[in-house]
Amino acid sequence: MKLKQNHLISPRGLRPDDAAAYLGMGKTKFLELVDKGTIPRAFTIDSIKIWDRFDLDAVIDAAKEDTPTENNSFDKIMGR
Repeated sequence: MKLKQNHLISPRGLRPDDAAAYLGMGKTKFLELVDKGTIPRAFTIDSIKIWDRFDLDAVIDAAKEDTPTENNSFDKIMGR
């Protein structure tokens, strides 16, 4: 999406396909996780369902915190 003077913007509100892609998953899995409550529900503006990119960032942050850290080959190379 472009603004005047060719400035690119990153939309904060995302439709289902874009919200799913933003999290790196397909729309079907995304909506399944929304139904389960793992991902926050959309809000509505003039009957359009929109997900807040900041809320999706929080989903990623929470998943990273809940994932146990394991040493992988990269960690071994880096001495971690």
